[in-house]
Amino acid sequence: MSVRRIKTNGNIHQRKDTGDYIGVVWYVDDDGKDKRKSFSAKTKSEVQQKITNYIAEFNQSVEESDESRKKLKDSMQSWLEVFKFPSVERTTYDRLESTARIHVYPALGDKVVSTIKAADIKKLLNDKMNDGYAYSTVKKIHGIIGEYFKFLIEQEYIEKNPMRSVPMIKKPNFMAAQGKENLPTCDTVAVFTDEEIQKFKEECVRTWGTGKRMYQQSAAYILMLNTGLRTGELLGLLNSDIDLENRVLHINQAVKEVQKRDGVEFESGREIEVGKPKTATSKRTVPLNNTAVEAIKELRAEFYFGEDSPLVCDSKGNYTKPSNLRKRYYRILEAAGIEQRGLHSLRHTFATNLVNGVKQPDGTIKCLTPRQAGDLLGHSTSQITEMYYVKRDNSRLIGITDNFEI
Repeated sequence: MSVRRIKTNGNIHQRKDTGDYIGVVWYVDDDGKDKRKSFSAKTKSEVQQKITNYIAEFNQSVEESDESRKKLKDSMQSWLEVFKFPSVERTTYDRLESTARIHVYPALGDKVVSTIKAADIKKLLNDKMNDGYAYSTVKKIHGIIGEYFKFLIEQEYIEKNPMRSVPMIKKPNFMAAQGKENLPTCDTVAVFTDEEIQKFKEECVRTWGTGKRMYQQSAAYILMLNTGLRTGELLGLLNSDIDLENRVLHINQAVKEVQKRDGVEFESGREIEVGKPKTATSKRTVPLNNTAVEAIKELRAEFYFGEDSPLVCDSKGNYTKPSNLRKRYYRILEAAGIEQRGLHSLRHTFATNLVNGVKQPDGTIKCLTPRQAGDLLGHSTSQITEMYYVKRDNSRLIGITDNFEI
């Protein structure tokens, strides 16, 4: 909170030697020290006018610089642009700003920062919960508001943090309020069944009467299903990153689709940004099975613009937008009669098959440990693989206790 303030309304006296009038205003500066401002004029009324103008300008500057007196949407937007934009990934900033614009500003944006109470924030979160928003969405709203008020406290713009009385709603209570079951994370992982995979693959290779594939880049989805690549990793993959002789590919970069901006200013449309993979462990070597090798060959037969061009490129050899890849994927699902689920489900299906195993012709089940699967997927820990990527399959437990009688 700003300490700058006017201490006196000004004192005026007349100099005996010149007859001029002198005015003095005492104020406290940003460091809490007493300072003064002097004025002089031929008449007392002129000095008084100067003092009046100065005090008005001083108070105006204090109000403009005092975050606690601003509307939340102005203060939070300034915080985002000055402190968050330079320090986070573009996709992270887009998400933060989107959360603020869509969810926070309509409810709290016109309130003065210093007047916002815990009850105001709690009402916003409860309203989102009651309106059926996902737990992850409400958690993002809670997160950005919490981080913003923590900043205000650290900068001493406000004395009390209303978020201290607004803990995030516990997930079981949140789901119960929406009349939904709070399932373990591993049970909510979206994967394709064997039947759905077969339908999906058949639709991917469907052709027109001329023999031309109905879906551009459809082999890309089969490649994802057999390597577990993230969308950004797949679209950032260059032909030079692929070694068919040794049956491996190397993840060195990733593509992201970000909001167009002029500096921090929001502009209409989105654009491609090529950069580093998601995490340090995402930079890895991925082995290729026979299906993955054939998928790569099909993609190169469709479009190939040299070793330095993307494997999954458009008709001009440019990087493909993730949104375009998603749209074609959703069209394939709809045509195949498969319930819509995210493109990331291909990666989940790959991980689930690796850990739960695939039945071999001799009846045995071939599988990998979560650690091995995590290494293939680029995870830092096997816990991430088990909790968020592998769907539990209790059918594999049937008969497993035979011959373990106690």
